[in-house]
Amino acid sequence: MHADPHEAPVEIRLREAELIARAYHRAARGDTWGALVAAVADALADLDAAERCIARQGRLISRGYARCWTGAPAAGALPSSDQP
Repeated sequence: MHADPHEAPVEIRLREAELIARAYHRAARGDTWGALVAAVADALADLDAAERCIARQGRLISRGYARCWTGAPAAGALPSSDQP
């Protein structure tokens, strides 16, 4: 399997993960279990927010297509300068 060209190298992601883990560990005042639970809770909250955003975008896109709001003029539509 090859690396995704759009992702940061593994070394950078691991370094970032370690920095985040240390920040949670410090915030939990050394309580490793508390830091893990806080990190997982934050990740789940972010995932939920992302899923809601994607669903909202999907509804907007669906409504746009249903109403022919695709950004392209509808077939047979007059240019805006020719509208009455």
